[in-house]
Amino acid sequence: MTSALVNAGGLVVIGLIVWWFWLSTPRRVQQASRSPVDVVVADGVYTPAVIEARAGDTVTLRFLRTDPGPCAEKVIFSDLGVSADLAVGSPRDVVITPVAPGDYEFTCQMGMYRGRLIVR
Repeated sequence: MTSALVNAGGLVVIGLIVWWFWLSTPRRVQQASRSPVDVVVADGVYTPAVIEARAGDTVTLRFLRTDPGPCAEKVIFSDLGVSADLAVGSPRDVVITPVAPGDYEFTCQMGMYRGRLIVR
């Protein structure tokens, strides 16, 4: 009986981890009409995690990393060929000029922190 409860609890925890890192959708959307856009890297998430911009506009994203975990030390925009190292407590500006409309995901190197740059 005890092992069944431990196994059930483990499955619940695994389910919550999968939901938190891969299935949850961010609710806050930031317009990139003002620059720079401040993005906080903390507690397993980028805040805001969804940023909207216009095609052809230069967007400056100012990342501030407060999470000392190793997963948070880099941000990668793989579709745009842009990446940057993030030091704890030091703002880091990432300048991007997306030419084509679309959704561009940005992640940490392990893909656990996730965000989207939506270009219209």
